[in-house]
Amino acid sequence: MELAWEEPTDKTKPFRIPEPVVREAFEWVKANKGAAGVDGETLEDFERDLNRNLYKVWNRMSSGCYFPPPVRVVEIPKEVGKRKLGIPTVSDRVAQTVAKIYLEPLVEPIFHRDSYGYRPGKSAIQAVGVARERCWRNDWVLDLDIKGFFDNIDHELMMGLLREHTDVRWIVLYVERWLKAPAQAADGTITERDKGTPQGGVISPLLANIYLHHAFDEWMRRNCPTVPFERFADDIIVHCRSEKQANWLKMKIEGQLEKYKLALNPEKTRIVYCKDDSRGKNYKNEKFDFLGYEFRPRRSKNRWGKCFVNFSPAVSRKAVAGMFQTMRDWRLHRRSDKGLEDLSRMFNPIVRGWINYYGNYYKSALYPVFQGLDRILAKWAMGKYKKLRRHRRRAAHWLRAISKREPRLFAHWQMWYGKSGWTAGAG
Repeated sequence: MELAWEEPTDKTKPFRIPEPVVREAFEWVKANKGAAGVDGETLEDFERDLNRNLYKVWNRMSSGCYFPPPVRVVEIPKEVGKRKLGIPTVSDRVAQTVAKIYLEPLVEPIFHRDSYGYRPGKSAIQAVGVARERCWRNDWVLDLDIKGFFDNIDHELMMGLLREHTDVRWIVLYVERWLKAPAQAADGTITERDKGTPQGGVISPLLANIYLHHAFDEWMRRNCPTVPFERFADDIIVHCRSEKQANWLKMKIEGQLEKYKLALNPEKTRIVYCKDDSRGKNYKNEKFDFLGYEFRPRRSKNRWGKCFVNFSPAVSRKAVAGMFQTMRDWRLHRRSDKGLEDLSRMFNPIVRGWINYYGNYYKSALYPVFQGLDRILAKWAMGKYKKLRRHRRRAAHWLRAISKREPRLFAHWQMWYGKSGWTAGAG
């Protein structure tokens, strides 16, 4: 769709925003799903009176009188502490998507090729693959962690950077309002915001990329054009030739980020040695996590069957722990009213997603996860069928027989069927 940028000839509306763009924005929001905002309205609720709701969004945005409601704050657990997600209302997600449809084509062409987060045609697994190859060619990694990045984006700086890329008045107007939209906690408490952009908003990742494009990517391009890096939002890996270069870069990047009112987390920012067979020295840090993968020295076999050690990624221990927690949250032992086919329909998409992402490198690191899943399925069978109660091994053999007979029932059965030493549900 060709987007209209010119001022309207009909002066009844100060901003020209075509109605079809608002409808397109809703289709994007619908495809991405998501929870209700502070008004409790779900996607299903919004769609029951779709035309009227979309007209309200379009009319208010075109009139210049669109004011975003507060963002609902939800806390999700992290390894240490909790991460706050901001969930806009459905209407606000539609409005933000309208702005994104216009703004993204303006900034996308100037973004760095090694910025991978939330960009069309880019993905986390691409970043992991590029990092893997660069770790083989460079001995050292600077693993950067920006302290509270999304919470510390400076509003004044952000708006200045935005104006460098667009002078479309309604985009500038509404982005500023979205930045300042208050946060509403679960108890109803309203908090005004003078900095940051909430994780969970549609426009937030794009604004974050604009901010770090200027704060980091462009600085690296101008000052260190031969130093490779991968950035996914605020998750950044820089590849260095020596420990000395890594320390120098760390100091320079700290100073650069300070100009944008950002700081590195000293406890999580580390210099890592990419140890393998060709790199004999030892170092205090020889591993790092990046996008759910743990990079560290691993034993491998070459095409002739000879063992060697290389520095490569596999699913991280934190990601494995998260998958086990997700499986526990399913509470399969309480679903004795369901059949095995029902469980497959309910949870197979999640399992397949794990395999599609974490199975790209060192699939064997996923063995414990899916052995655990089959133990959980065996426990479910023990609760459902009287003949299997209090007989763990019998339940495991029953499950294994089904996995042989119907390996396509579960995604991990397709992955593991025929593997020597595999025993479904054993343990």
